[in-house]
Amino acid sequence: MATAFISSAKQVYPGARIDVIIKKDLLGIAELIEGLNVVYPFSKNEYRGVRGAYRFGRLLMHEKYDLFFNLPTSLSSVIMAWATGAKKTVGFKKEGGSFLLTSAFDKTLGLHRADQFVDLLEKYTGNTVHNREVSLSVIRPESVHKNRVLINFNSEASSRRMPPEKGVAIINALIGAFPDHLFTLLGSPKESGFVEGIIERAGKKDQIENMAGKTSLAGLCNLMAGSAALISTDSGPAHLANAVGTPVIVLFGAGDENNTSPYNRHNLTVIRYGKLACEPCLKNECKLYGIPKCLQLIDDLQIINSLKSFLSDKRA
Repeated sequence: MATAFISSAKQVYPGARIDVIIKKDLLGIAELIEGLNVVYPFSKNEYRGVRGAYRFGRLLMHEKYDLFFNLPTSLSSVIMAWATGAKKTVGFKKEGGSFLLTSAFDKTLGLHRADQFVDLLEKYTGNTVHNREVSLSVIRPESVHKNRVLINFNSEASSRRMPPEKGVAIINALIGAFPDHLFTLLGSPKESGFVEGIIERAGKKDQIENMAGKTSLAGLCNLMAGSAALISTDSGPAHLANAVGTPVIVLFGAGDENNTSPYNRHNLTVIRYGKLACEPCLKNECKLYGIPKCLQLIDDLQIINSLKSFLSDKRA
């Protein structure tokens, strides 16, 4: 979500040194973002709570930063920004924390999250950014694996995670519709058990590949760049694939696709059931049905038809 902000900042401040703080477990993404000077990995486990955020910020005081843009709206991130001692700190207004910023702005509602970040830059500088882009720099293969389709059913929030029974049904439907294709399931190491459970109950195993927990973030992006398409729930892999230019079909449960879908509209299809009164919600758990019924009721045929349109494209 922040890559558009970084590329925009380079346009507004040409020649400036740009350093970033990033979650430690996402460090692999930083090496794929062009134009960064120093990357500081931050771990909530090592620096717990607001006191930990303050201690981490103090470690950067010797850098004597001129300007600190704080993109999250959490109190701990604002305290971290203040603790660095940067001459100017800029962020969004938030009750209880914005007084620590030298410049605080209201978040413009109705914008995509990536555009909200760029909007903060525009409000502070008074400059309009016309060329904004969400992209990652990857080693592109000489040719695309035309018959490999990636699948990600995972999400940290259960309201965005595909119900296992539905995951099995989708895979079986895809295998029936695309008998010559390989379906590669993705996931982090902690999601391996969830992925294995789906594969065990699926049909033809010779068309299924399990890559859960077997790639680094950079390796995952390279795998995506060399695959025909990705089918994914609303989670990190959908954004990664979209950022490297791979066609993406996103299956939305909880969450607002107008705010948090992959940013680049080219080669993107968003599928939502859309007939439940509770859609869309922003909750991490579905307390109404117990499982995300909005994902369970998505039409398998709609997924198949969307994938057919991508595979018939020149890229495939």
